[in-house]
Amino acid sequence: MSELVDRFERAHRHFGSLVHRVPADRWGAPTPCADWDVRALVNHLVYEARWAVPLLEGATIADVGDRFDGDLLGDDPVGSYDDALAAASAAVSSPGALDRTVHLSYGETPATGYLAQLTGDFVVHAWDLARGIGADDELDADLVAWVDAETRPNAEMLAQSGLFDPPVDVAPDADPQTRMLALFGRRRTVAT
Repeated sequence: MSELVDRFERAHRHFGSLVHRVPADRWGAPTPCADWDVRALVNHLVYEARWAVPLLEGATIADVGDRFDGDLLGDDPVGSYDDALAAASAAVSSPGALDRTVHLSYGETPATGYLAQLTGDFVVHAWDLARGIGADDELDADLVAWVDAETRPNAEMLAQSGLFDPPVDVAPDADPQTRMLALFGRRRTVAT
């Protein structure tokens, strides 16, 4: 479990380093996620982090309700991100948190499975954010390999979920990051 927690920490810290580098004039810039500009993308990850705390404490979707709907960034997007991730990290690291069952919209899931999904979200969306702000979009090779290994066996289910764009075809000799991103409907060559 410590490896999973380490991956989560590395993934959200990388995303957070990009949040700290968003220029004032890029919060409205497009990202590879067609429906989300930079601000909406960061809001999405803050939303995910805010949900992590009650879910890891055993709350249900009904218990949380619409508490985290809407704009969670306010006038301080960077501070909002830092605060949400500090709380999520504390929840992940709390004794017994990863031994629990998490109640998600599609059913009960081991907390480790939930954290793996959350970690993957931070990895993929770090690429989206980097593209949106014109930063280096190279991802941590270990995280790329891990997300690919976690996702590839469930690629069909992911595609049917509608949570990401449909997978795209890539050349058989494509590099690992390009192959992993393709699972989530990302074309590495698309300009922002």
